[in-house]
Amino acid sequence: MKNIFLTIASAVCIAVVLSSCHKTDVTVDTQLTPEVFPQTPAQYQAVTGSVYVALRSDYTGAYFFSQSHTTDENLLGIFGPDWIDGNRYMELHRHTWTRDNSGVSAIWYYYTNMIGVTNQTLSIFKNAPESAAKTNSIAELRTLRAFAYYIGMDNFGGVPLDTVYGNKELQPRATRTQVFNFIESELKASIPNLKSDVTAATYGLVTKYFAYSLLAKLYLNADVYTGTQRYNDCIAACDEIISSNKYSVEPMASYLQMFYPTNGPTTQKEFIYAIPYDASTSSGNLIFARYNLNRNLGIRYGYSGSTAGGYTNPVINQSTGNGLANNRPSGPSMTTAEYYAYFNDPNDIRNKQWLTGQQYWQDGSPIMVSTTNVGYNQFYNGPNPNDKIVYPLVLSQLTFRPRAGTNSDYDLGRDEIAWNTGYRNNKFIADYTNTINRAQGNDFPVFRYSDILLMKAEAILRGGAATSGATPVSLVNQIRANRTTSEPLTSINLDGVYAERVRELAYEGWHRNDMIRFGKYEGTWGLGKTNADTYRRIFPIPTSGFQTNTKLTQNPGY
Repeated sequence: MKNIFLTIASAVCIAVVLSSCHKTDVTVDTQLTPEVFPQTPAQYQAVTGSVYVALRSDYTGAYFFSQSHTTDENLLGIFGPDWIDGNRYMELHRHTWTRDNSGVSAIWYYYTNMIGVTNQTLSIFKNAPESAAKTNSIAELRTLRAFAYYIGMDNFGGVPLDTVYGNKELQPRATRTQVFNFIESELKASIPNLKSDVTAATYGLVTKYFAYSLLAKLYLNADVYTGTQRYNDCIAACDEIISSNKYSVEPMASYLQMFYPTNGPTTQKEFIYAIPYDASTSSGNLIFARYNLNRNLGIRYGYSGSTAGGYTNPVINQSTGNGLANNRPSGPSMTTAEYYAYFNDPNDIRNKQWLTGQQYWQDGSPIMVSTTNVGYNQFYNGPNPNDKIVYPLVLSQLTFRPRAGTNSDYDLGRDEIAWNTGYRNNKFIADYTNTINRAQGNDFPVFRYSDILLMKAEAILRGGAATSGATPVSLVNQIRANRTTSEPLTSINLDGVYAERVRELAYEGWHRNDMIRFGKYEGTWGLGKTNADTYRRIFPIPTSGFQTNTKLTQNPGY
């Protein structure tokens, strides 16, 4: 994964050199004209790198927040004066966002920027000599642009269709169905020219199976997007991936390692497409441990260079010196009781992605934390508020019971009780190889083979025709056989598939999409999420969108 990212990142300056000219009177002194560059596969890959960097830029940042914090999967609480941030996270959680929510603006910028960079890069190829490398690279770019439009359509409904770089004419919004049809046509046109190799050389790059995975998502949600069911088409797209025999479900023994900072093309065969991240060359982007780790667990999980040094099981916040570095994660992010309830099989390896209850060192001894009486409980009213205490670190389940005296019923407090509230997802564990910053090198999956099996099972249950002798229960059991030692299922319904998707795809960015499709997005959960407005299944066009395109119209309800 590291070499792939370095190749992609080095491409940005090439794309800028070839495509950016603001002073028209400057003499260009270069032999890299469009007529001679790019030509080789390596040169094309270098130029397309700018689009991959745009994809990578905020997928695990603002985009992930919008897909996860608006659901029961995840919330980012307030701790006294900390993490208020203009109430952006509370608004996402409670479905009270407006078009001025900075998170909504960030999604809009993310997907439109990716489209703009893609159009710019495609314009570079226009006059390049015809070759197989050119044909393949154009197919890659069109597929990536289709993915960007999918993000736009899924989150905002109908969006402008703009495919020409340099076109200064403002585009009005196309309908959601028109955008759907455009994505479908782009993917179908690109698939014949995409690579079908699944090797270290194609890891992190778009292949046919990326395109088929996106088609499957498109068709599975077609009823939501267009009002027309396309379940047989979803099954056909899934079958293209299944019949290739290039992917398999990761065994139970290595399930957790799939998401480690050491993951990559040689560690598993389940990632159809993953975004390569590399902590050593990035100042951020994938920083899940910063949000998800309890702040007293930095040493335990090697967060951002934390180390116990020469100490064995030090008391957190008390021991100092001898190489001890207690770097604290920010730790404001947690799951809800409603979401965690799906992890109810004690024999399931997927339970181990969670940090719950009593926390232990590697040798099994309990982790102890030093603080004061008032540091542990800000509302302590005894005679010795500043007396030192040492307590065992226990994470408690989040429940909606506001603490008397806090600023609001979304405020958990500013003490150890508050910071130890909430079960934490640790699927993308801290990058223990990185001692420089809080960035992580865990490659992040966009499409996984287990998702394909679950999509096919769901499409059959929703009325699609079964193929190749597969049934919904046999497809789900393929996954469960590698996740739990419990007995195989003998039957399954749509609620069962939904539950399996919760367990299998936790914190991978698809839960909002799932909740909407299953009619669960208007439910009640977490810290006061009760809003059931159905128009919030799509976000408002942000103020920034209207500032750049006066032809836009707002979504209903906003």
